[in-house]
Amino acid sequence: MACSVSDTPSLKDLPKVATDLKSQLEGFNTSCLRDVDTNEKIVLPSAEDLAKEKQHTALLQDVEQFQTSSLRRTNTVEKIVLPNALDVATEKNQKSLFDGIEKFDASRLKHTETQEKNPLPDKDVVAAEKAHQNLLDGVEHFDKTQMKHATTEEKNPLPPIEAIEAEKEKNKFLNGIENFDPSKLKHTETCEKNPLPTKDVIEQEKTA
Repeated sequence: MACSVSDTPSLKDLPKVATDLKSQLEGFNTSCLRDVDTNEKIVLPSAEDLAKEKQHTALLQDVEQFQTSSLRRTNTVEKIVLPNALDVATEKNQKSLFDGIEKFDASRLKHTETQEKNPLPDKDVVAAEKAHQNLLDGVEHFDKTQMKHATTEEKNPLPPIEAIEAEKEKNKFLNGIENFDPSKLKHTETCEKNPLPTKDVIEQEKTA
């Protein structure tokens, strides 16, 4: 549809350009532009891309132009494998199980009363639980300001002089036994005495 002359806007109705922008456009110097070389790049496919494209095209052509007359006819042999004795027994068990479920007589069930048990803890358990809870509360909310200051006295008593002297004598005695030199012993002769009884002793023995 052609526009009428009355639809054309007048000069005063056209948008006005700002004075600064108009002066900049009128005084623009094209010599300020830098010369730029335009490089047109055409990326050619690689040899691998061409090989893949050819292979894909050949495959599509083979599918489109495939001749079903080149297929060889084959005869289908349908094999029916009969179940063995184990399969038959398993099938019977499953069949009887399914029949029992489907034909189950709910009237043969015995009525039972359901007793809900919710035993409450006895007094001992409650007391033990309270004591444990009080202990935990005491540990968590322990007030250190209630502690009394205590002075630590370190004791390291030394043994008395008598104990030290007795220990020295004992060690000296033990060292003398361990380091005893038998070569320092003097040789002595042992005389064995076995006196015979006198007549008076014999007579007293007889009269006794």
